Amino acid sequence: MPISKSAKKSLRQNTKRRKRNLWYKKRMKSLIKEFHSLIHANKKEEAEKLLPNIFKIIDKSAKVGILKKRTAARKKSKITKKTI
Repeated sequence: MPISKSAKKSLRQNTKRRKRNLWYKKRMKSLIKEFHSLIHANKKEEAEKLLPNIFKIIDKSAKVGILKKRTAARKKSKITKKTI
């Protein structure tokens, strides 16, 4: 356990950031899994309706620093190719 005041604050910050990062990761992964399941079920119209939400969460996670910019671009590109 932290002893100094600054170490205690650092621990609070880290736990808050960890929760936020995990929320973004879980949300992104669940949306991508849902997208893949729709593609495999040949429901392309529904999958295309899900694309803006996926792009939004990927962009936001890249902005916050969970993903790197090029990783986000790569993920978006792969998802877009699957709808074609």
